[in-house]
Amino acid sequence: MIFLEAKNIVKDYAEHRALDKLNLRVEKGSIYGLLGPNGAGKTSLIRIINQITAPDSGEIIFNNEKLKPKHIQQIGYLPEERGLYKKMKVGEQALYLAQLKGMNYFDAKKKLKYWFEKFEIISWWDKKVEELSKGMQQKIQFVITILHDPKLLIFDEPFSGFDPVNANLLKEEILNLRNNGATILFSTHNMSSVEEICDNISLINKSKNILDGRISDIKNKFKKNKYEISFTNKDNIEFDFLLNQYNIERISKDKIIINPIVEKTKNQIILDFIDHIEFSSFREILPSINDIFIDMVSQTK
Repeated sequence: MIFLEAKNIVKDYAEHRALDKLNLRVEKGSIYGLLGPNGAGKTSLIRIINQITAPDSGEIIFNNEKLKPKHIQQIGYLPEERGLYKKMKVGEQALYLAQLKGMNYFDAKKKLKYWFEKFEIISWWDKKVEELSKGMQQKIQFVITILHDPKLLIFDEPFSGFDPVNANLLKEEILNLRNNGATILFSTHNMSSVEEICDNISLINKSKNILDGRISDIKNKFKKNKYEISFTNKDNIEFDFLLNQYNIERISKDKIIINPIVEKTKNQIILDFIDHIEFSSFREILPSINDIFIDMVSQTK
């Protein structure tokens, strides 16, 4: 089921077209990676979904309805540029923002206490925001974003300012939110995070969607028929006898990368080598999302 759909979205700013007939479809209960270089149009799309601005043409469909002001209560947005009031106390501010999202005071306080204890930040309740580090402020804003159980969550560079331990903690919570039914739009330049948590991605460049789909399908689409073989032979093995069938790159004395010159199945490749080496591992090399991102953006310059 499609939960969020952008249909032919166009957005112009003076002489600049930020979005040019952009389309995307986000499945319910999935994590959808929104990727692209700076200036590609990601922020413009996020602002339209949050109804901060409106498209010049096209429409957003939210849970089978055309996007309306009432839907803002069902969205949680964690922007890249944080928006907490620095002079205000953490607990007081969190309660205020929760009530703006439609929660009553007592429910908000109960849920905030739960999350503050879970994140081990209950001691920050009466501190001013300006007293906290960037990472601490990020935790507070994450809690505020998810507190009202929104159906759609939009995270823009959510791991900015976090050390690896807290970044991993946040990843686990994002996955838990997805597993509990939330639909998540995830914008980042951290490609390793994309591969770890996203189900689908869309790559935007120069205001257009140039690639979208499931991560596994995209990686298979861009694979280059290369395989890595590791072996345990004690003697130094030469592969001259296979040079008419493979391009062979020696990585070390016990590891090679091969590229079949003629089409071969994985079983055929293994049979070609099995009489000459003792296999330690055999794997097909798939491109990373980072490699695909760089290649696709370079092609559209």
